[in-house]
This record gives sequence, structure tokens and C-alpha cells, in this order.
Amino acid sequence: MKSIKHPLRLDNHSFPLSDAILEDNWMYVSGQGPVDVATGEFKLSNIVEETKLTMENIRLILAQENLGFEHIVKCNVHLADIHDFDVFNRVYAAYFPGTKPARTTVQSVLMRGILVEIDCVAKKP
Repeated sequence: MKSIKHPLRLDNHSFPLSDAILEDNWMYVSGQGPVDVATGEFKLSNIVEETKLTMENIRLILAQENLGFEHIVKCNVHLADIHDFDVFNRVYAAYFPGTKPARTTVQSVLMRGILVEIDCVAKKP
């Protein structure tokens, strides 16, 4: 089992988790949100901008093992407000022009006022 770190994360973070774990060619990415990982600052905005930053954080983690969105097989999406579902879908769909991964979307109480959090599983070819 290999721990994968977000490339912009400082080494002094104290969260008891890995940004991702690679095991047997499967990458399990922990929940990502609209965070400037270099500073730890939450970038609260609107569902469009928060989704874009969340997806960028996922992209950077996947890239650590030469993976991209096309390798994602499953996503779990947490929205603070399920009424953001349609707008979120439009932004999210742009990252998956081919086969879309399996997905669950739920409304959740999210930390520090963020609007979206996404975790995913990707498979190395």
C-alpha cells in the first residue's frame, strides 16, 4: 500500500489521512473540496467555482501516478444543498467527455461551509 500526497500539500499537515492510497493498481482518493492545498485555505464561493477547484485537486492527486479523469471508475459526491445538483452536473460532466464513472450524489452537512466534496476510485491500466 502506497500513500499518495497532493503535490501542493505542505508536509506539516496534521490530518490523520492520506490524500490517496494506491493498492494493486487501484487509487482511492480521499474526499477533496474547494481548498487551496498549499495554504490550507477553504475557497468558499459558488457551486461552479467550488466544483472546479475540487476537480483540480483531484486531477493533481491522480497525476501523481500518471492517471487522469478517464481512469476514474467511481465517485461519491456530497453537496451541501441538493438544489445545486443540476448546476453541479453541468460542471462535473465537462471532466468526463467519454464514459462517465459510476456515481452516488447525496446532500450532506459539510465542514467549514463548503458546498461540495468528492472522493473517487481510479484504476491504473
